[in-house]
Amino acid sequence: QVQLVESGGGLVQAGGSLRLSCAASGRTFNNYAMAWFRQAPGKEREFVAGITRSGGRTYYADSVKGRFTISRDNAKNTVWLQMNSLKPEDTAVYYCAADLHVLIPTAIPSRYDYWGQGTQVTVSS
Repeated sequence: QVQLVESGGGLVQAGGSLRLSCAASGRTFNNYAMAWFRQAPGKEREFVAGITRSGGRTYYADSVKGRFTISRDNAKNTVWLQMNSLKPEDTAVYYCAADLHVLIPTAIPSRYDYWGQGTQVTVSS
């Protein structure tokens, strides 16, 4: 079992920044590819960013490329999502997810083994 707890969400004006954290406990953190997803009201959950087990490679949705940065510290069992130049369309509940079975994080939510409870990000215009 792995428990994931997100934090760092909140209300920010357009153009502002937030840093989300996801703290993991349980099984060995560096066995998991990690990702951030988001879900806006009435929409499907969508992939935002992913990072390999070692942190050596990262992947981004086109909508956030150049604005968001995913990183991890396996010694601290934590993955972060730095979000800059936020837009109102970034408003959503953000979730971190862990996948034990792959080296490269996938954009398919159903492939992930564990999820956090989510943290709300609201960007005002």
